[in-house]
Amino acid sequence: MRHTREQSQVAVDGLDRRLVTMTNKVDSLERAMVDFQAKTSKELGDVRVAQEKGRADMQAGISTTLKGVQDSVSQQLIAIRQDNGKSLEQIRATVDDKLQKTLNDRISQSFKVVNDQLEAVSKGLGEMRGMAESVGDLRNVKTRGIVGEVQLGAILEEVLSPEQYDTNVATVPDSSNRVEFAVKIPGKDDEFVYLPIDAKFPGETYGRLEDAKDTGDAAAVESAWKELETRLKSEAKDIHEKYVAPPATTSFAILFLPFEGLYAEVVNRTGLVEQIQREWHVNVAGPSTMAALLNAVQMGFQTVAIQKRADEIQKVLSAVKAELPKYRKELERAQKQLNTASKTIDGLVGTRTRAMERTLKGVTAIGSLSEADELLGIDDDGDEVEAKDE
Repeated sequence: MRHTREQSQVAVDGLDRRLVTMTNKVDSLERAMVDFQAKTSKELGDVRVAQEKGRADMQAGISTTLKGVQDSVSQQLIAIRQDNGKSLEQIRATVDDKLQKTLNDRISQSFKVVNDQLEAVSKGLGEMRGMAESVGDLRNVKTRGIVGEVQLGAILEEVLSPEQYDTNVATVPDSSNRVEFAVKIPGKDDEFVYLPIDAKFPGETYGRLEDAKDTGDAAAVESAWKELETRLKSEAKDIHEKYVAPPATTSFAILFLPFEGLYAEVVNRTGLVEQIQREWHVNVAGPSTMAALLNAVQMGFQTVAIQKRADEIQKVLSAVKAELPKYRKELERAQKQLNTASKTIDGLVGTRTRAMERTLKGVTAIGSLSEADELLGIDDDGDEVEAKDE
């Protein structure tokens, strides 16, 4: 029993020692845990500080980079804007040069046409040719009207014959308004209707438009265009009211613009020509289109002349057809007479001539034919003459 108690005491002591050892180990482990936790906290703090510093450095770097990119983009945009400005300026200068050259060419061509046509009118229109050679001479309304009228007259004179148009004529019956020119459009039974043609040249308005284009002022260009439109519409209305009155005239008239440059500007204005045609039944024409229109009218004249000539030919053919039977009878009668005369001549030339030659065979012929003619009383042409008294 005592031995058992000793053994138990030994076991308890051993357990106490182990417990003490384990307690020491737990304390060591706790200290290690505390140290590890402190070390870990310190390392985490260091990492957090390093991250915050890295983030701050990164943000600073990104800001610096963005600022550099922004500065670079701004400089590039400024350079692009400057390059675009230079390019646009060069393009504008090139376009202005081309527009100016085109305008000068058109004006030169227009004045060349005017000069050529003025030379064809007569020698007495030399002063008008001088006016057409310079824009500065076309300043007053009277001069511009004369130039347009002269050019229109030259075109009419070149394309049509004098009897195919009238000048300074009242196309509306019982009216005192006289249009500069009116073409006679042929109808039936030698009747005709007038096609009124009036020349207009709004030179001052057109000049303001060209000046505005030269300066590049869009507002001034639009203002000049509106003024030109108003002027042309007013002229078209005036022409329609004064000179158009079917059936004495055609249902439309023509407003003639004497220069191709002005005509091109009007045609290129969207809807203007169509509106004038629709509201006032007036067609706008320039020198080239006027000549083409008159050529078409000339073809109409020729068609009517051919039709009239065809009617005359038909009448002649009808008369010839009616005369053919009588002509045939006369031919048959003449043929019979010719046959009878042929038989008589054959008898004279044949039988009788041979008989006379046989009878005169022994007679000696006179050596000279002239002596024979003189003896027989025949002149050089074979006509009989009176014999000379011996």
